[in-house]
Amino acid sequence: MQSKKYLSMLGLARRAGKLSMGHDMALDSIRKRKSKLVLFSSDISPRLIAEVETASGKYLPSLPCAKLEETMDEIHCALGYRAGVISVNDMNFAKRIIELIDQEGNKYGDKN
Repeated sequence: MQSKKYLSMLGLARRAGKLSMGHDMALDSIRKRKSKLVLFSSDISPRLIAEVETASGKYLPSLPCAKLEETMDEIHCALGYRAGVISVNDMNFAKRIIELIDQEGNKYGDKN
């Protein structure tokens, strides 16, 4: 796997305690209105994406979402935790991760 800067930034956010990783933790973060960005692995099910987007539409309508190129296994190698959904709970980390995703040409966009 090629080293991606946004994965390094996600690692920093994880060590800082600013990530909610996994389905239940990410949904809880959205419900508590802490989430600033939601990231999906490339191999996550469309049903799970729809469930997270429905919750974010109810609690945080303008929450940005991005689908990464990495699979859950690649995310596990980079972050030490296997998750298909990651919520970034800090605005500064979220902004920088969005910038890095855009620079590397990954799929990024607001849901709607």
